[in-house]
Amino acid sequence: MRTNARRGATFCPARRLCRVRPVPTIVLNGEPHPLDAPLTVAELIVELGLDARQVAVERNREIVPRAEHAATALADGDRLEIVTFVGGG
Repeated sequence: MRTNARRGATFCPARRLCRVRPVPTIVLNGEPHPLDAPLTVAELIVELGLDARQVAVERNREIVPRAEHAATALADGDRLEIVTFVGGG
């Protein structure tokens, strides 16, 4: 079997559809972002290569406190905005 992640379907070797598995997708900073596996906000920040101390996260129009990043699971259809703090003068 192989998976077509773009369509979320799994195909048998005989090219018959075996089962359909939708790919969960979030909207991240206005762009679709498919999730390969269940993630928390903290895990997404790591996956994106960001420093958790320098970002603010909004999920579905509500700020996610940094203390809750590890406990906040992402769900299909969530809308996230991640803003990185930049210092300077």
